[in-house]
Amino acid sequence: MYDIAIVGAGPAGSSAALFAAKAGKKTVVIDNDASITKRAWVENHYGVEEIGGDELFELGKKQAAKFGAEYIRGKVTGGEPTSEGVKLVTEDGHTVEAKHVILATGLLTDLAEQLGVQLKPGTEPRVKTVIDAGPDGRTNVANVWAAGAAAGVSLHTIITAGDGAKVAINIISELNGERYVDHDVAKKS
Repeated sequence: MYDIAIVGAGPAGSSAALFAAKAGKKTVVIDNDASITKRAWVENHYGVEEIGGDELFELGKKQAAKFGAEYIRGKVTGGEPTSEGVKLVTEDGHTVEAKHVILATGLLTDLAEQLGVQLKPGTEPRVKTVIDAGPDGRTNVANVWAAGAAAGVSLHTIITAGDGAKVAINIISELNGERYVDHDVAKKS
């Protein structure tokens, strides 16, 4: 049983994985390798002069893996709430159980719909439907959260990454029973 399972390894998903794994939570990311970020060229991501979306995608995965996040390549095709959280099933029949699930599925809402998560019209150009998530990332289904473009935030990588971090921090806080803050201090030379 994982503490947090994340569907999607783009900026929102891998940012959530980074915070969750660094906080010591057993974290898994399931990704179908179809992120729209991989086709982007990015010159407006704070701290990075310019970077290809595919390189940004791999860098995010590497950062989260450094702290113990596991990555599984596959497409989640279904799932259901359980008494202890949520069970996800991939197209090859692999199952993953977690206390909490973050849907960071970009423009795709089919899994959310299958799980019974409420959807709403999107507000970004060319985005028809998004997950109806509250400001903290919660959906109407217990233990299912949404982050990034899937949750209706701006498609800019810096914003989706921040939203993934925010949702992870909210889940970590809930798991810990107190507000979680992660601030590193510079090492003295």
